[in-house]
Amino acid sequence: MRDAIPRDSATTKSDRPILMAEAISKSFGGVAALKDVRFELRAGEIHALMGENGAGKSTLMKVLSGVYTDYEGTVRVDGETVRFFNVRDAEAAGIAIIHQELNLVPELGVADNIFLGRERVIAGLFVDRKASLEAARGLLNRLGIEFDPEARVGQLRVGEQQLVEIAKALSVEARILIMDEPTSALSPGECRRLFKIMRQLAADGVGIIYISHRIDEVMQLSDRVTVFRDGRHVWTRPMAGLDENAIIAAMVGRNLLDAHRPDRGKGGGEPVLSVRDLSLAVSGRHGWRDVLKGVSFDVRAGEILGIGGLLGAGRTEILETIFAANEGLRGGEIRLAGSPVEISSPRDARRLGFALVTEDRKAKGLHLHESIRDNVALPLVGRLARFGLRSFEGERALAKGAVDALGVRCAGTGQAAGTLSGGNQQKVVIGKWLATGPRVLLLDEPTRGIDVGAKREIYDLIFKLAGDGLAIVVVSSELPELLLLADRILVMAEGRQTGLISREEASEERIMQLAAPRSARGRAVA
Repeated sequence: MRDAIPRDSATTKSDRPILMAEAISKSFGGVAALKDVRFELRAGEIHALMGENGAGKSTLMKVLSGVYTDYEGTVRVDGETVRFFNVRDAEAAGIAIIHQELNLVPELGVADNIFLGRERVIAGLFVDRKASLEAARGLLNRLGIEFDPEARVGQLRVGEQQLVEIAKALSVEARILIMDEPTSALSPGECRRLFKIMRQLAADGVGIIYISHRIDEVMQLSDRVTVFRDGRHVWTRPMAGLDENAIIAAMVGRNLLDAHRPDRGKGGGEPVLSVRDLSLAVSGRHGWRDVLKGVSFDVRAGEILGIGGLLGAGRTEILETIFAANEGLRGGEIRLAGSPVEISSPRDARRLGFALVTEDRKAKGLHLHESIRDNVALPLVGRLARFGLRSFEGERALAKGAVDALGVRCAGTGQAAGTLSGGNQQKVVIGKWLATGPRVLLLDEPTRGIDVGAKREIYDLIFKLAGDGLAIVVVSSELPELLLLADRILVMAEGRQTGLISREEASEERIMQLAAPRSARGRAVA
């Protein structure tokens, strides 16, 4: 659970809207993404915008930030009607957006990224690097950031890169800051730092539009909340006095209580997957380093094994090492239905009946510009081919079966995967792997970046797959999710397993005790 977020009573708020969107409508290929929506933002407030994936939140933000220029309706800044034809127009009006996928150049330095395309120049010809560094240092100091403006962005942690994006927004003198899922990849400490800066910016009069699926954060951080559903405005209310159930009901159109674990027996019989002394060593500047060491567990048919731990504990590496999807020296023994298997590549893993749904579906799980059909059929194109030619009919049938079975909301199997909501994208990734007929399903953060309604659907799907006899391993950073899904939980710390506990003996406190680094556990014992 995240720490409480301190509120700043000195926040400079105004009843006067600095931004108004009225009667905004936007369609894609005849499908309405926004239908006559409205939204307002006041100076000095943090205004949360919530809704399920596909509700229209990001579409409206792209209208307001100049990404989408073809829409119906009116946008006003400081009471003046504006029409943005590109992102530069929006920036000139004081609007900046920080996307969930950060728009930074890893090979460039911090200052170079902040002023990219707007470099300080001397006599209109030469880049004034000294002026850029001084200006960047001033922006970083304003945010309380102490890292070097010449540091290469690719060497910074994700949380620090988020702060570079904020400094970049301030460099264009943004008075309106749009933040789209800014905490999805941050640690609790980085979140606290970000929230403190957001409160500071609001106190300075900056209006912040905050998009997040994390309701606990939204309730503690925001002054007002607007809910969209199916491209329409549901309501806008002060956060004071609202509870979580009211927000969820507005988002999904019904009361959605906490997901309940169905009554089902634990997996029985002999293990489908057995892992013994799994290890991984990677080479770096200072020689070889152990990432995993001595990891052992079993998973039976119909069983869900959860893997918990802090960031960097080795959770993802366990799945990738089993699947041979990482670089380094892999060791240990893997048995499938009691027989030792050799896995030297993902192709070997897939042939043996393993399926890996990766943490980053957009970068590693999907071809976003390709159709649902192409994505689902990709692992089986060769098997479906006839006389060396692709069987488009077979691929369409396969994709339609996955869409129907998993309840993917789409216009058809020809729709591009990148145009689907996050929850539906995740279903396509899972459908792609289920089409291979796996015996073991490895799920890495299966609900990251998807809304509460889509989460419930993914949970129900995982329970159904386990009920059908699939052996499932789930990595999750969300402790309530682990406690809901898992029959047993393997806890990791610093690349080593520190506990393997049943759901009956599991609790958030017990998991966090086991997940603490060894030095911290020693102090706790002392």
